[in-house]
Amino acid sequence: MKRLVSWNVNGIRACTNKGFIEFVNTYSPDVLCLQEIKAAKEQFPDSIFRSLDYHLYINSAKRPGYSGVAVFTKEKPQKVIDKIGIEKFDVEGRTLICEFKSYILINCYFPNGQRDHGRVPYKLEFYQEILKIYKKYIKAGKKVIITGDFNTAHEPIDLANPKANKKTTGFLEHEREWITKYLDAGMIDALRFKNPELEGQYTWWTYRNNCRERNIGWRIDYFMFSENLKAKFKSFQHLPEVMGSDHCPIELTLK
Repeated sequence: MKRLVSWNVNGIRACTNKGFIEFVNTYSPDVLCLQEIKAAKEQFPDSIFRSLDYHLYINSAKRPGYSGVAVFTKEKPQKVIDKIGIEKFDVEGRTLICEFKSYILINCYFPNGQRDHGRVPYKLEFYQEILKIYKKYIKAGKKVIITGDFNTAHEPIDLANPKANKKTTGFLEHEREWITKYLDAGMIDALRFKNPELEGQYTWWTYRNNCRERNIGWRIDYFMFSENLKAKFKSFQHLPEVMGSDHCPIELTLK
C-alpha cells in the first residue's frame, strides 16, 4: 500500500506553526507533495529536519517568499528533476519530478491567472508544457501521477458558486478546457474516478466570510494518474479537517 498526500501549504513556515509536523506524523504518508512553500531550503523550520524522517527535495522560486514546491518521500527516488527547461517557469519553482522504479511523480504548482487575467496565457502555457512531459513518459511506457494545485476548477460541480464565477480566473472556459485536455490524454481524475457526481468536494476556501465553515469553496487541487495505474487504485479522499492553510490536503492510496 502506498499513500500519497498533496497539500498547498500557503507558506511552509506559517503552516509549521499551525500543526504541519503533527499532521505528517499522524498521517505518515509515504510521499508528501507540497506547493506554495514560499521558502528556500535554509528557511525551512529546523523542527522539520529534526522531527520528520523523510528524503526531502525542494524547488524554491528565485523571488523570496513566493511559489515553490517540495516533496517528502520515504523511498528515495532514482532521479529528481527540478527544471522543465523553460526559464520563465523554472525561476518560479513550480515543478518537481521524482522518478521512482514503479512510477513517475510530477508535483506542480500551476500558476494563478490573476484577477485581471494578466497571467492566464502564462498559466495555460505551463499546462501545455506539463502535458508534453506527461506524454513523453507515457510514450516511454511509464506509469505517471500528476498532483498539485492546478488553480482551476474543472466543472460547475467543482465550486460552490459556478454562475457567479464564469468570468473569474480559475473557472474561465479556456482554463477549464486544459483539465479536459489532460483527461483526453489518458489521465484519470482520482476523485471523479469513483465519484463522478459527488458534490461539495472542495480543496480551497477564501479566508473571508467563514467560507470554510460554510463549505463555500473550490476544488482546484488534484491527483491525476495514467490509465496504466487504474488497477492499482485503492482510494482517494480530501482531508478538510486538517487546518493550517487555506487549502486542505488530498490523499491518494494505491495498492
